[in-house]
Amino acid sequence: MQTMHSPVIETGFQERVSQAIEHSIHYFLRSQTPAGYWVGELETNAAITAEYLFFRRLLNRVDPTIEQAVVRELLATQVDGGWPLFYGGQPDLNVTLEASVALQIAGVSASHPAQQAAAACVRRSGGLERTRVFTRIWLALLGSLSWTAAPSMPPELVLFPASFPLSIYRFASWARSTIVPLLVIMDQPPQYSGPAPLINQFLADRVPDEPLKSSDPDWLAGRIVGRRPPPSRLSTRSLFLVLDRLIKGSAPLLRRSPLRQRALRAAREWLLEHQEADGGWGGIQPAMVNSTLALFVLDGFSTAVSKGLQAMDDFALSSNGRMHIQSCVSPGWDTPWTMLALSEAGLPPGHPALQRAARWLLDQQSCLRSDWSVFASQAPAGGWSFEFANVHYPDTDDTALVLQALSCVGVTNQQVLAAGRSWLLGMQNPDGGWAAFDRQNTTRLVAHIPFCDFGEVLDPSSADVTAHVLEYLARCGEGPDNLHLQRGLTYLWGEQEADGAWYGRWGVNYVYGTCAALCALGALGFNQGDARLRAAADWLEVHQNPDGGWGESCLSYTDPAWRGRGTSTASQTAWAVMGLLAAGKVGDGAVLGGVHWLLEHQRADGAWDEPYFTGTGFPGDFYINYHEYRNYFPLLALAKVRNVLVEVRHG
Repeated sequence: MQTMHSPVIETGFQERVSQAIEHSIHYFLRSQTPAGYWVGELETNAAITAEYLFFRRLLNRVDPTIEQAVVRELLATQVDGGWPLFYGGQPDLNVTLEASVALQIAGVSASHPAQQAAAACVRRSGGLERTRVFTRIWLALLGSLSWTAAPSMPPELVLFPASFPLSIYRFASWARSTIVPLLVIMDQPPQYSGPAPLINQFLADRVPDEPLKSSDPDWLAGRIVGRRPPPSRLSTRSLFLVLDRLIKGSAPLLRRSPLRQRALRAAREWLLEHQEADGGWGGIQPAMVNSTLALFVLDGFSTAVSKGLQAMDDFALSSNGRMHIQSCVSPGWDTPWTMLALSEAGLPPGHPALQRAARWLLDQQSCLRSDWSVFASQAPAGGWSFEFANVHYPDTDDTALVLQALSCVGVTNQQVLAAGRSWLLGMQNPDGGWAAFDRQNTTRLVAHIPFCDFGEVLDPSSADVTAHVLEYLARCGEGPDNLHLQRGLTYLWGEQEADGAWYGRWGVNYVYGTCAALCALGALGFNQGDARLRAAADWLEVHQNPDGGWGESCLSYTDPAWRGRGTSTASQTAWAVMGLLAAGKVGDGAVLGGVHWLLEHQRADGAWDEPYFTGTGFPGDFYINYHEYRNYFPLLALAKVRNVLVEVRHG
């Protein structure tokens, strides 16, 4: 799509860009924490906040002040009767049901207009019968639904050796750290002493004036199971469903088995070993909530449980009498991106802000051989994680970024840099790409377990992560003779789609993936003379909005019609500008259109507004609004534009 901006660079353009850069620099210098890191809010959906209320109730730590703050938050964010997965999206069945149940537990009557609207929204979306496994588990924990509505997950899974196809180590790190405690909880649920929420109103075929047929948890579970037809042919999933029925039928015998007690002891030991210094697990809400509840079941309100509760409390954000919960925090990601942006913008390596950030990052390196080493035994420890405290699960994306940032600011500690590099290279997959947290995490069998109906449970190679690693290798001087680089490049080219774009696993979506790939390829010396780069640049130009910006909706993960389409955002516009620059589009009309969009939308304080979600947790199921994406990516893009224009002028 042709933009309204001319490719001719008007008088004063570079001065405007420089002024915007200075405003942005000052924003970041003001917002840096005394410890040296930067971190923005990580916004997700209302289910995370609702589950925090469930969590505290199950721990018998009821706080009326907290519950009323949650009520005000949920009532204020209800849209079209329900709650969406992302800003601007349609209400989501599971998020809406969980939010409504949280309101009910906190005292909001089912007759309240918000509750009636939520129930109608759930029924329109398919009703209780179509809920995901995690939602049904919460309803069972709260006494509203029989456990027969949830698939069996015997604790003995924790005893399987890593070589077994259904070992816990065949699940991605985020799934593993969530499932292990669930094995305990589903075998020995914590005692819930509050009133069971009424959920009859969520049945799909119920009309508003129809009397409730039953509030019996077994009857409701029967409705759910009865509305889920078994597979029509023999398949892996149908075999798992048969196995599920056998396990349920043998449950009394299995609970008395010595093997069950051994499994529970092993799960407890695993949880205690994996608890982080801040009291959390895996740095993510599902793992932290489930692990705290599991240890509460096994040990009562122990020191470990108290620390787990505090870790979850620390995820809470309060304002104007309202409270919502983050699913994670991102200082290990926000900090190196900000450092790279500030360095590109002209801050010298010795600037105090950059040096404070570098010292903080150096202290965050993980030297622990944890789960990742099960299938990467040759890799030494040395990665960085996304969160404040997550030494068990460093990730390759953060590590590649941190290594780039440390090099930019002149860090010369070769022991640290070499350990990080060696860990990163040791995590390369056999296909040549890099996944986020694990190596060789591609056993599709686990995805067929009936339990796994939400999100992604595997961590295979992805184009965007691989691109970030390749860009790091290019920036530190690696050439085409490097075997790791050769294999990664082969993988990346193989992931380019027919129209020239790359899929974005961890960012929304093709704009993110395409920009990451182009930036890596540009750093490796490829230019617009390569037809593959031209195809990618053409894809970006075709998907530019008439206002000069770029945007892509989270819907692009589930509906191909939304590929590259959506309201313009600061982060996605910045990605596209950087991608086009990397493809050699210097002074191109599309680039200038994107720059004008960024200049026109910058706030007086140097920041940008961005209500839309441009981060991805699980494609199709879970999305993230990183509140600093709107700021450091535009700064990085504008700085790159200015630096390229200076090079052209003096070339």
